[in-house]
Amino acid sequence: LWFGDAALSGVIFAALVINLTAASLAGVAVPLTLKRLGFDPALASSIFLTTVTDVFGFFAFLGLGTLILL
Repeated sequence: LWFGDAALSGVIFAALVINLTAASLAGVAVPLTLKRLGFDPALASSIFLTTVTDVFGFFAFLGLGTLILL
């Protein structure tokens, strides 16, 4: 609605949904995996979760933008 472009709005919406889904799945899987491997999840989880969220957000937004808008 902001730019008057429905395709851009769809790309932003889909990228947000993908990013939030990846972050929630990683938020569950990373601490459980670290605990199973014998590491302290409280110390190392934040680094991995930030990386997963950033990478998925970056590729979801730019990938969907490339596929849909170009």
